[in-house]
Amino acid sequence: MTDYPVIVGAGQVTNRARDVREAREPLDLMAEAARLAGDDAGVPGLLARADSVRVVSVLSWPSQDPPADLAARAGAPSGERVYTTIGGNTPQWLVNETAEAIVRGDVRIALLAGGEAMHSLRLARKAGQQPDWPPRGRPKANAGDTRFGVNELEHLHGASQAITVYPLFENALRAHYGRSLDEHQRALGELCGRFAAVAAQHPNAWFQRARSAQELATASSENRMVSFPYPKHMNAIMDVDQSAALVMTSASTARELGVPEDRWVYLHGCGDATEHWYVTERVNYYSSPAIRVAGRRALSMAGVGIEEIAAFDLYSCFPSAVQLSRDALGIAADDPRPLTVTGGLPYFGGPGNNYTMHGIATMAGRLRAQPDELGLVSGLGWWATKHAIGIYGVRRPTKEWSRTDPQVDQAEVDAMPHPGVVAAAEGPATVETYTVSYDREGAPQLGIVIGRLDDGRRFIANVPAEDRALLEAMTAREFVGARGAVRHDAATGINRFSA
Repeated sequence: MTDYPVIVGAGQVTNRARDVREAREPLDLMAEAARLAGDDAGVPGLLARADSVRVVSVLSWPSQDPPADLAARAGAPSGERVYTTIGGNTPQWLVNETAEAIVRGDVRIALLAGGEAMHSLRLARKAGQQPDWPPRGRPKANAGDTRFGVNELEHLHGASQAITVYPLFENALRAHYGRSLDEHQRALGELCGRFAAVAAQHPNAWFQRARSAQELATASSENRMVSFPYPKHMNAIMDVDQSAALVMTSASTARELGVPEDRWVYLHGCGDATEHWYVTERVNYYSSPAIRVAGRRALSMAGVGIEEIAAFDLYSCFPSAVQLSRDALGIAADDPRPLTVTGGLPYFGGPGNNYTMHGIATMAGRLRAQPDELGLVSGLGWWATKHAIGIYGVRRPTKEWSRTDPQVDQAEVDAMPHPGVVAAAEGPATVETYTVSYDREGAPQLGIVIGRLDDGRRFIANVPAEDRALLEAMTAREFVGARGAVRHDAATGINRFSA
């Protein structure tokens, strides 16, 4: 019978430094999270036996060789060293890949970790100091998808940051749901309020404060509009010091090592898929075919339906990410089951690429306390581009563990048609989705419009700050489906939309 992959240890660290004297580098945070994960397994010296150390890409201050440096801290002198590409999907993807390697017999004990120290770095810079840390390295990834998430056309038109891209999905979702602007904003406030309430109770959350739906949904001096329709408190917070780590092995090795069975958390099922890579090439902006196929694969592998999952941690950098996942997985908008166990990236904290490892670690704790439940964790990278899903439980799976090659499901997504994209757009047009970004004083700065020409081809265009009346109209009424015209400025390469 095939062996099963299990998580046997999980650790989380949050460093709420008050000044630069308490600043800590990511490697230090990861080493502590790893120690906690080893302690959590209940077997002394477990980390020193790890034959694979796998680290999620570090953004704030990577060391020279993060997996090798972490292995040295953990006392694991030799073995495989893995460092991922960037992407919020990578923690769950790494669990999926590690599980398969364990079942194949290529890995016996794996330490997975990631962490960021954006908060400490900001404190040091604010004090006019360089942090007293080892030299910053430039490590190269040897695992994961290396493609860059934005093409030149998207970058030219300002669709190259999360704060301007995820609102494009949100406005498309609102129109798809058939809600008015006010109705949808209230719904977003209620969704985010439930997440903030969970973070308020989590010992590792960055913001341990519940907020009302109205407070979260309403732009104010404390909650400025960033990109329509998201005020500040609906955006992921990366200015955190957080780390999480997991220890994985097989059920047979865990038994041999003497890890108590009540510490074992099985990966029952998993799935991975990517959308059409660039945002301008998506099938549409209100659904996620990749999450749908990845979720279907994970559920099928686990031998369960979505109704049998008791708890979720859906990736939540912005509300649109939650809704895309919820809808693709077949979870009703009024389903009472919790969609997060941490509180999500705007409230728990968004430590770079590693948030989902906190979701997995927290889910493991919940399932140990509720051994009859199953939990689902999802991660995504770039602009809702790369997706990874895992289904967890402490009860032994009822099916043999066999991961289907992700390329099988990827072929289904790749075959889905999407509109052709025209770089130099001219003519009458219809808005497919849009957003407006603001400066810190609350003035609209730039409109981003994705739309269709009358021949069906897709374009991306801008509405400049000087067209203030149009920018204000775009946030006062539903603009998806609005008619207008687009013209191309050959001197700048920018398409400009007018209505």
